[in-house]
Amino acid sequence: MKKILAITLCFAFISMGSVLAQTELPKHSVDLGTEISYIKYKEPSVMEEKGMMYGIVGSYTYHNKLMLKADGRFSYGQVDYKNSGTLDNIDDYTLEFRGLGGYDFSVFTASTLTPYIGIGYRYLNDDMTGTTSTGALGYERESNYLYSPIGVEIITPLKNDWSIGATAEYDIFWWGKQISHLSDVDPGFNDPENKQKKGYGIRGSIKFQKKGEKLDFVIEPFIRYWNIKKSKDADITYYGTYVGYGYEPKNNSTEIGCKLAVKF
Repeated sequence: MKKILAITLCFAFISMGSVLAQTELPKHSVDLGTEISYIKYKEPSVMEEKGMMYGIVGSYTYHNKLMLKADGRFSYGQVDYKNSGTLDNIDDYTLEFRGLGGYDFSVFTASTLTPYIGIGYRYLNDDMTGTTSTGALGYERESNYLYSPIGVEIITPLKNDWSIGATAEYDIFWWGKQISHLSDVDPGFNDPENKQKKGYGIRGSIKFQKKGEKLDFVIEPFIRYWNIKKSKDADITYYGTYVGYGYEPKNNSTEIGCKLAVKF
């Protein structure tokens, strides 16, 4: 994953051979768009889920040397589960909100480099209620992450009103909570909540932007990766009686996709 981010930044720097004048970043800008991605979630030696996700994204950015940004996204799709048994067309949806702050630096005459830091929240709902091919019963799962993005963005103008940019980011994982709705299997069970404290995320993107008379058009391929360690144990009860404990295994997810947006 680190190699991918290095390649992303190198690609942006190499493109500076075609630059024009210094980048002029608008003081206020709004992005609205859509994205499509392929996601693969794995609990090594346990299970995996994979499928397509379709989303809407939006952001507001303020630039005046100081950079402030608020963004959010919602995505929905259906994934296929594979373990000893299989279950297809599981409904998944994700909500994510982020607030970022940074500072704009002029580099290489024409480019703008913006290091940033912030806070983010990610929610994933994996509704695996149903019966697998082996007769096992599934249940709904909720995933909550609180993290701090630390990254850098660079943008460089090209010819014919085009510009190219790249983003590389490391996400510090602060806290996570997994809610397993075992009551979907049998109403006698409680819904244990497992706390998570260790993990990290990495993401990167390359942005191509075309300036129009009233709107700018953005094409942005991206990759997002999470690696989360084993959770804390949580008690499992049946009609109030302790019957054991459960935990969320270590897991990782990789999402590769592309965003299409307009900026005004």
